[in-house]
Amino acid sequence: MKRKDFIQRVSWMAGGILIAPLVSAASHILLSGKIKGRVKADGKGIANVVISDGYTVVSTDAKGRYELSLHPDAVCVFVSTPAGYAFNNRNGIAQHYRLANQLDKKSTDFTLTPLSRDDNEHQFFIWADPQVKNKKDVEKMMTETVPDVQKRVQEAGSEALLHGIAVGDIVWDELKLFEEYNQAVARMGIPFFQCLGNHDMDYNKGDDSVSDDSFQAAYGPTYYSFNRGKAHYVVLDDVRYLGKEREYDGFITSQQLDWLSKDLSFVPEDHLVILCLHIPVHNGVKNNTELYTILGNRNVHIMSGHTHYNVNAIKGNIFEHNHGTVCGAWWTGPICGDGTPCGYGIYKVKGNQLSWHYQSTGEEKDYQLKIYLQENPGQPKEILVNIWNHDPAWTTAYFIDGKPMGSLLQTEGFDPLAYATMLGPELPKPRGFAEPKSTNHLFKASLPEGCKEIRVVATDRFGNTYEGVKTV
Repeated sequence: MKRKDFIQRVSWMAGGILIAPLVSAASHILLSGKIKGRVKADGKGIANVVISDGYTVVSTDAKGRYELSLHPDAVCVFVSTPAGYAFNNRNGIAQHYRLANQLDKKSTDFTLTPLSRDDNEHQFFIWADPQVKNKKDVEKMMTETVPDVQKRVQEAGSEALLHGIAVGDIVWDELKLFEEYNQAVARMGIPFFQCLGNHDMDYNKGDDSVSDDSFQAAYGPTYYSFNRGKAHYVVLDDVRYLGKEREYDGFITSQQLDWLSKDLSFVPEDHLVILCLHIPVHNGVKNNTELYTILGNRNVHIMSGHTHYNVNAIKGNIFEHNHGTVCGAWWTGPICGDGTPCGYGIYKVKGNQLSWHYQSTGEEKDYQLKIYLQENPGQPKEILVNIWNHDPAWTTAYFIDGKPMGSLLQTEGFDPLAYATMLGPELPKPRGFAEPKSTNHLFKASLPEGCKEIRVVATDRFGNTYEGVKTV
């Protein structure tokens, strides 16, 4: 959206957003010319901090000073918070930017706070699709998911460095519920960054150039970056609104790709890159090849949502985590369409290495699989095991009455619980459009006559083992 239009529509107000035909008192001086300022901490300038308006990318000099020519279509100026500094936030919502009507042409400054500890090790949570539509959805988010995150924050300890990223569909078209999401973030007690989802847009106002008005008013730029330790985080907007009610596609604009190339030029090649967006790149973004080219040979992990099922997609040096959702199958029950429990990702960074697990809401960390007993008329009984965060580095083993039987056979099909509770237009209630989703993170084995107990052991790529037991 063009800046001169944006500043006529948006004014930031404490505790929420106001969309109104309001012209900023300073807007007339910001439509052209240079913006300059300082990035400082404890009154001193910080060198080599990256600043951008989404078009130009510059870094501060030895005294923390920067200057850039503001692009006519820029809606804000943002700082890529450097390693070693806290994330500026308001009640948990990241505040790394100045909207156009907040810019001071004389000096637009950013003040940072040094961290009290080394940030080479830290953790982050990925929330995919909270997607609240009404008060009942909000209540479930507040009473189920938020307390679960609070528990994980407490388990990490008071010295842990934690932040969260919501990878889109914060709400379900009801943009007034941004405020309820903000309250959820405030209760969790850690800084949260936001990605734009297809249900976070303004519809029927025009094309993609104006569909992000409300999101930008609430959360700032739709693409930006920040740093912690040797990890460089990038947020992109890969939802292109096509100008008709709820019509969109997965596409990353050339402007974002150009910005990303400039942004990464300031990042050492050996740093971990964590790229966050809504629509999965591997199968949902039309111009994903262009993105992959810019990312090159870097160590990249992509965090996405949108699908309401869980997939780990690996393409060379790029590992995409397409997450199961906070809301599962749109707040209709405990699982997504592929049987993945409602939940979120928990990631640990150590240097430039990443480890992770999927955290099922209301369960302990070691809940990573579910065993079903399958009755097949005229055939031996089978077990079917859903290992929702499986990737090719995982291994499986099963034991019948204590005897080792080898590995399970990977198969594709439907999670039995999802199939029983979602199939057909009447299920699940009250949102019958949710249907079971075929998945390949299922594993099976035939059972001999007379067996009494089956034990399954799954080992992830980090050597963590998870067990499940089923009696026959």
